Amino acid sequence: MDPVVRRPVAWVVAVVLLAEAVGLVALNWILGEVVHRQQMSLAGLDPDVMSTSSKVAGLVFGLYFVLCALAALLVAVRGRGPAGLGRGLLISAAVVHGLLAAFVWGPVGPAAFVFMIVVLALIVLLLMTYDQEGRAADPAPADAPVSPEAS
Repeated sequence: MDPVVRRPVAWVVAVVLLAEAVGLVALNWILGEVVHRQQMSLAGLDPDVMSTSSKVAGLVFGLYFVLCALAALLVAVRGRGPAGLGRGLLISAAVVHGLLAAFVWGPVGPAAFVFMIVVLALIVLLLMTYDQEGRAADPAPADAPVSPEAS
């Protein structure tokens, strides 16, 4: 893939993951406040515990998506592929988006499914455009000599 395309993909992934982090924290915070103000209970659980756990879970997952966005941002700034922890974070984010896509179809609808699949595709595109050493994974040039054994 052309380097002109690689960096914008990394920027888009970073922005989308950061927006997801903010949205996820806001959603969980709002849900926690609704449970707290309505004193809702699920199977006899304490509403205050449910409210607090919703907020904490939102913050933890938001931090996770911020770290994934940071890994994508480093790829965009440096122009090199993710390595080590950053690569692991992006792979796990791809898996999370695949699982979320499978889950959201029924309760949320096809639009959420399509969004999750698009984010999954962007993350996979970011990961696949670099080889294991972090260099750009460019195909062999068209004018490269072809050995007789290759045909």
